[in-house]
Amino acid sequence: MTAAPLSLYAKRKGVYPKAIDGFYRRLKWVVMAVTLAIYWITPWLRWDRGPYAPDQAVLVDLAHRRFYMFAIEIWPHEFYYVAGLLVMAGVGLFLVTSAVGRAWCGYACPQTVWTDLYQHVERFIDGDRNAQIRLDKAPWSAGKIARRVAKWSIWLFIAFGTGGAWIFYFADAPTLQQQFWSGTAAPVAYATVAVLTATTFILGGFMREQVCIYMCPWPRIQTAMLDEKSLVVTYKYWRGEQRGSLKKSLAQPDAFGDCIDCDQCVAVCPTGIDIREGPQIGCITCALCVDACDKVMAQVGRPRGLIDYCTEDDATAEKAGRAPRPVIRSLLHVRTLVYLTLWSAVGVAMLFALGTRTRIDISAQQDRNPIAMRLSDGTVRNAFTVKLRNMESRPRPMRISAEGLAGVSLWTDRDGRADARAAIDTIVPSDSVAKLRIFLAAPANGPQREDFAFTVRATDREGGTASEPAHFERLQ
Repeated sequence: MTAAPLSLYAKRKGVYPKAIDGFYRRLKWVVMAVTLAIYWITPWLRWDRGPYAPDQAVLVDLAHRRFYMFAIEIWPHEFYYVAGLLVMAGVGLFLVTSAVGRAWCGYACPQTVWTDLYQHVERFIDGDRNAQIRLDKAPWSAGKIARRVAKWSIWLFIAFGTGGAWIFYFADAPTLQQQFWSGTAAPVAYATVAVLTATTFILGGFMREQVCIYMCPWPRIQTAMLDEKSLVVTYKYWRGEQRGSLKKSLAQPDAFGDCIDCDQCVAVCPTGIDIREGPQIGCITCALCVDACDKVMAQVGRPRGLIDYCTEDDATAEKAGRAPRPVIRSLLHVRTLVYLTLWSAVGVAMLFALGTRTRIDISAQQDRNPIAMRLSDGTVRNAFTVKLRNMESRPRPMRISAEGLAGVSLWTDRDGRADARAAIDTIVPSDSVAKLRIFLAAPANGPQREDFAFTVRATDREGGTASEPAHFERLQ
């Protein structure tokens, strides 16, 4: 008889998390409320930057290649600030993982936040865990169809709000909203909302824990970053085993541990794992099992903490009978302090760079054909294309000069040699780059190649300078 082929496919088992109240559940409520409020409200905040710049507080202006965040404005050539933010985000994740394990996954990850919101909607429509299981097993009826339509409609509304909020970060929110509903918005806006609506609806409503366990690479990276000093949700098996029902443990207290095998820790888990089986990739460290276990321990008159945040070092010490360390001491170990120092250093460096950066800039490109020309009065002329950047939200008067080049005179292609002078005055519009073709004439006697610098000075009250090195070429 031929054996049946081994299948690598496993059908998904439904996960029906039970509602629970406790410290960590309330903490998740707070984090969910704060993160969702930030996401949905931020595009509508205003910030006055004057008449020449947008007044949206946070805006990724792709059309004009600008990024605005309140008083900060980032230009394309300042992309290193974005790189710095990405570095801080990465090191921040390392810091959180080193200190408190997968707390990011359990509290602030977008997949966790939206799934949690969807589960609350599900409980409101279908009832708690047992009612959901009964409804799923029940045959289709008018009542079941009505509940499904109601639940999926609310999910779809939330998903649409998620995609709709995202596009407002890339254009003026009130204007884009009016264009969106009138059908005059750009096609990419409708496509983005459609994609984000579909992904939020599917991932948050139907795939849930599968995203965390199978699709997301971060759990596998985090697992490699944890060590014996990381705070993780831990089942203290030396205290809980041998498991037995409350009746058995009361009859034979020496034969059974504190765990009464009620499975409440499994019932409340959003990924459906059993924390008593030890560390596993499905644990997102949300600590709802801690709330559930503490509640049961209080009901049966036993001390809390059978399931708790605990490091492996502290677990070993507690197993040996020593008192556990305070949580703050568990957080302050070498690797966490190294990550914190690195994260802080990047942040301080970025703040220093923001505080000391100039809001004007200059660049110069020398004409190469011809590179130099002798004029009728015996002087030598070079030509440059000079770009002046004004990063303020208002026009600024600027003066360009050639520092370090004796006897030089300057004029532009809009003027004539008769208007040559030691410096050129111009006005650069707000948030823009002005391009000037500048001619320089200097005495013919001198080195064949002489170094100098184009210097631009803002002549308004705020001032500011910037320089660009250049070379003046003379004929042989």
